Amino acid sequence: MLIPHEAATLGEVLDEAARRWGELPLLAVPANPQRAYAPQGLEWTYAQVAGQVATLGEAYARAGYGVGHRVGLLLENRLEHFVHKLAMNALGVCCVPLNPDHRPAEMAYVVGHAKLDLVIAVDSLMPLLRAALDHTPQRPALRSLEAIGPLPAPARAAEPRAVRADDIASVLYTSGTTGRPKGCLLSHRYELAAGQWYAQRSGLATFGEACERIYNPLPVFHVNSLIFSFFCALLKGNCQVQTDRFQPSRWFTEVHESRATVVHYLGVVVPMLLNQPPHPLERAHQVRFAIGAGVDPQRHAEFEERFGYPLIEIWGMTEMVRAIFDADAPRRVGTRAIGRPQPGLEVRVVDDADEDVPDGTPGQMLVRHSAATPRKDCFSGYLDDESATEQAWAGGWFHTGDVVARDAEGVLHFLERRKNIIRRSGENIAAAEVEAVLQSHPAVAQAAVLPVRDEVREEEVLACVVLKPGHEAQALASDPLAQALLAHCRESLSYFKVPGWLWFTDEIPTTGTQKVQKHQLFAAGTDPRQAPGMLDLRALKKRQASA
Repeated sequence: MLIPHEAATLGEVLDEAARRWGELPLLAVPANPQRAYAPQGLEWTYAQVAGQVATLGEAYARAGYGVGHRVGLLLENRLEHFVHKLAMNALGVCCVPLNPDHRPAEMAYVVGHAKLDLVIAVDSLMPLLRAALDHTPQRPALRSLEAIGPLPAPARAAEPRAVRADDIASVLYTSGTTGRPKGCLLSHRYELAAGQWYAQRSGLATFGEACERIYNPLPVFHVNSLIFSFFCALLKGNCQVQTDRFQPSRWFTEVHESRATVVHYLGVVVPMLLNQPPHPLERAHQVRFAIGAGVDPQRHAEFEERFGYPLIEIWGMTEMVRAIFDADAPRRVGTRAIGRPQPGLEVRVVDDADEDVPDGTPGQMLVRHSAATPRKDCFSGYLDDESATEQAWAGGWFHTGDVVARDAEGVLHFLERRKNIIRRSGENIAAAEVEAVLQSHPAVAQAAVLPVRDEVREEEVLACVVLKPGHEAQALASDPLAQALLAHCRESLSYFKVPGWLWFTDEIPTTGTQKVQKHQLFAAGTDPRQAPGMLDLRALKKRQASA
């Protein structure tokens, strides 16, 4: 295994990996006859990736890109995303992955907030990108992935210095409780430390060298695929198999044909696969273990028994490079155990006053590297938001916003998210963002958005709406006003953020200072989905065209 020096950069580590494992595969995409690109599949060795990175790096350098520039990548889950990122990072350019499911206004915010100098996009997503630029004064240069010729030059010069390990390699945007996403600054050292941490786990999650194939169906604009699993593979001579997106109907075939030894999942994957009819390849695999989060405890054992490999639950987030694993015996199948703190990852469980709570008592989880170096290898902060960064690190501990309980053996059990965030199929949705869009509709006086349980997608978006005088709606999914609100949300929000449940109410409870009391909307212990007048709009939540 490569053990990166703390001053190492991504370019230096890639070159060393290529020298050591040149002819071994680093990146692969499974065959898929229905896919527009590489329908027969694709596989690139370490030497091929390094060669492409060097060629692309020369093109970026000739155009004038270097330290201090930020480039957006709108490349879906294509392998080219990794190559462009590595080529940019070798020059000190920062990569900003863009979400292809964003609507124009959402993408405009990221493009403007990140002050992008250039965006590389696939042809099919260029209309979305151009529509986004109508919503922001930022004017990055644009380049199609399929275009031939020199890259457009940046409008400003690069900083005249060498690349450093603490330079920002990526800015990943994550939902915040205020409704606007925050840009997490991730350094070269962070990304290498993320891969090293994953690669050095023990127990069921032990990785071999130059023999593993990690099948990852998660989006490349998320930290899991782009950084956590990819750099784990890179540092141990292994291969990342990057499919275009999770498809239940293709999972068994792709896992079999890709010869995957490790697979990544989200909670939504488990019920979707269990709901598939028996498949001749469902146990014809080489998978040793699966890594993920959010499995329904009641279906955990059922999954392992049917498909023949263990699901290892972990906890992690973009801001914190280290994931907490539950990979050692004895296993706790059927619980929400996520493992114990380890050297390099200290944990406290606290109340609202940041005071430690006894074992067995729910509290917010705080994490740090150590007392001497609390922020070591963690994210470098939120882009242009020092106040939010320092608030998150109050008292020298990072406040995760997740509620856990620690048992008598020191094992942490995940309970819920403390922040105003909805977790749907692995996507973090800020309730405040959806509320803001709903309240911009002329018929809406007030809106409160909250999560409700979903048997397949973990959680779904529920919107509770108070209408302005003169507006009425019937408790029918076909009601014109309900349809209008749904259409209004679709114009501004990614499809997964659009409410799946809608409930018209006369009042949303508030405190004397007008703070919304969402917990009072429905009686304790009841399922909001069963409330009289609740509208089920989930069937209308469909992935939208790019523009």
